[in-house]
Amino acid sequence: MPHFTPVLLVIAFGAIVVALTALGRRLPVPTPILQVVAGLGLALVPGVRVPELEPELVFFLFLPPILWAAAFFTSLREFRDNLRAISLLAVGLVAATTAVVAVLVHALLPGVPWAVAVVIGAIVSPPDAVAAEAIVKRLPVPSRVIAILEGESLVNDASALVLYRTAVAAAVTGAFSWGEAVVRFFIDAGVGIGIGLLVGWLVVAIARRTKDALVETLLTLVGPYVAWVAAELVHVSAVLACVAGGIHLRRHFSTAVGPRVRIEAKAIWDLVLFVVNALVFLLLGLELGHLLLVTPADTLARALRLGLVVSAVCIATRIVWMPFGAFVPRALSAEIRRREPPPTPKGVALIAWAGMRGIVSLATALALPRTLADGTPFPYRTEIVLVTMTVIVLTLVVQGLTLAPLIRWLRFPPETAHVEEARMARREALRWAGETLDELAHTDGVERADVEWLRRDLRERLAHHGGHAPGRAALRLRVIESERALLVRLRDEGAISDEVLFELETELDLEATRLGRVVAAH
Repeated sequence: MPHFTPVLLVIAFGAIVVALTALGRRLPVPTPILQVVAGLGLALVPGVRVPELEPELVFFLFLPPILWAAAFFTSLREFRDNLRAISLLAVGLVAATTAVVAVLVHALLPGVPWAVAVVIGAIVSPPDAVAAEAIVKRLPVPSRVIAILEGESLVNDASALVLYRTAVAAAVTGAFSWGEAVVRFFIDAGVGIGIGLLVGWLVVAIARRTKDALVETLLTLVGPYVAWVAAELVHVSAVLACVAGGIHLRRHFSTAVGPRVRIEAKAIWDLVLFVVNALVFLLLGLELGHLLLVTPADTLARALRLGLVVSAVCIATRIVWMPFGAFVPRALSAEIRRREPPPTPKGVALIAWAGMRGIVSLATALALPRTLADGTPFPYRTEIVLVTMTVIVLTLVVQGLTLAPLIRWLRFPPETAHVEEARMARREALRWAGETLDELAHTDGVERADVEWLRRDLRERLAHHGGHAPGRAALRLRVIESERALLVRLRDEGAISDEVLFELETELDLEATRLGRVVAAH
């Protein structure tokens, strides 16, 4: 029987990722589902040995870049505007799901300690936005729904991990205190956020002082791991450290680095996130296949049955929670009715169904300790991992395959707010660029012909179609910087979202990069 070495396994993983990327573009199936199936099939190949990862290494490898990037691409304005709805999901629903699942598991699994039951509930409580966003962002969905789903994914991991680690500690040591858990949550959150902000500030400060594009890009890749390790060293929320660091970097990235770095960093981060997510779901399928082969039949059947029930309970709890969380507080509070736009039944229905589980649930299940403080095996560890994988696969299949048809059936009306914000921002940036050009016209060494050419260029909004002489290119670069500064100010004032800033800034960066080559060539 052939033996698959780690090198061959890595090559196989790479080939599978490439093949699934091409296939996923042609099938109406979320890519994570294809990746899980591929991993499962690979595990069933004779000679394949599943790599055994250290529990803490699972967290360290996968979570920091995903959390940091999710925070970086989240609009702070939308997060702030929907904070109450996000908190109800990311804290309230996580706690409710944990409690409901814990009660169910304690009733159905004979002899399971309460602490272990809570561990299972905490593991499966946080939805993963990766698969949902891959579907939602391709279809006409209200921006507020996307903002709530993104915001929930940033905070719910921290809530679930606090419950998870508290329950694991109680299971390992036999000691537990609700009061200590609540206090610990706020300490973990506050200190973790502080560490993340400090790391984000350091990344921005170093980026401002170096002119090396490679170093600046590497800083964005190293930042999440530094934040994670620093938070872990003082035993606070590494999740919120990564979230806070990513948000801080996004707020200052436009002024800290140049156009080339922003373009390169986005391309590199897209690749990193794609590889990390693909690796996670492939490992999920691989681990599931391995467990199917080595777990005794009676244990396997019991775990799969429990996983099916837990999956149904997780889905049902979210469906029941959403109408109460969306409509009851508005009915009871005039302040909420005054401050927030009313939720729509269609939006509530979509959020209620977008509850697929993923990377965080997998990482926490695999990170379970193997023994208790007295050296005995951790109770039901194999069953917990199997239940978690069953929940992930079932929610991905059931909800992942039906989410796009549901969105099409709901027929959300088209939104114009994003388009209007972008139009206003372009108009203001163009006006500000004209004022900047007027000031530059009086600068020594600036040719009047170049100024007049750029004035016509700005009025007609056709600068990106024509060629530039070196003098005009250098002048246009200075005007582009003024446009970017105006866009950043509009974002900071709340007039436009981070998404609009990112969209328009990318247009300016592409033009600035091209013009920079013209200037450098002369």
